[in-house]
Amino acid sequence: MYLHLGKGRVVNTAEIIGIFDLDITSQSHITRKYLSMAEKAGQVINASEDIPKSFVVCWDGKERSLYLCQMAAATLLRRAEAGIL
Repeated sequence: MYLHLGKGRVVNTAEIIGIFDLDITSQSHITRKYLSMAEKAGQVINASEDIPKSFVVCWDGKERSLYLCQMAAATLLRRAEAGIL
């Protein structure tokens, strides 16, 4: 199954490690450090046309990708569980 993240970005749900709420998780200095390190490593992909509300971490077996999304984490999770593209 695949999940549409926005801006034409689609990921295989089998590659998703986690879906996170950006507002809640960015309160932690550990998460902010993680996001900063991912950006410096070139792993962040902006799939948002507006202010991002969530981020999705994916692993394809070779490399990690972090997608910034404008949809809420709960919405993405429901879509992934229901198989809605």
